[in-house]
Amino acid sequence: MEIMDDLDRKILAELQRDASLPLDALGDRVGLSRNACWRRIKALEAAGVITGRVALLDPARLGLGLMVFMQVRAAAHDAAWLDAFARATRSMPEILSVYRMTGDLDYLIRARVADMQGYDRLYQRLIGKVAMNDVSASFVMEEIKDTTALPV
Repeated sequence: MEIMDDLDRKILAELQRDASLPLDALGDRVGLSRNACWRRIKALEAAGVITGRVALLDPARLGLGLMVFMQVRAAAHDAAWLDAFARATRSMPEILSVYRMTGDLDYLIRARVADMQGYDRLYQRLIGKVAMNDVSASFVMEEIKDTTALPV
């Protein structure tokens, strides 16, 4: 895609706030016609800038009130272990994000569970699927900011 301009950035900001916004309303907000908005959105999708559209859910209302960050030290540093770890974490819907890190720990996992018993079940399933040297967890007491919106 060619370089994005300010109108593309405005469209992206509005879509990050509400992807269900009708094209007419989106056009009014960014100063373009419905058709011009539609063409730009299609171009942003084709370029891979827009990768999907989702509904954001309230975890507490779904019985998933506890967010946990798990710090993992790998049992091995080879392709086979990484493949097993990636398959295991991808197969567990409670695990929302997995990051390979620099520094003292190897991986950081962000997960949502109902409570401590839910965390223990997640932990037991994870260590049953892949060997790890060390796993520690931190539990979120208060969410001060949690957004999916990127600064465009």
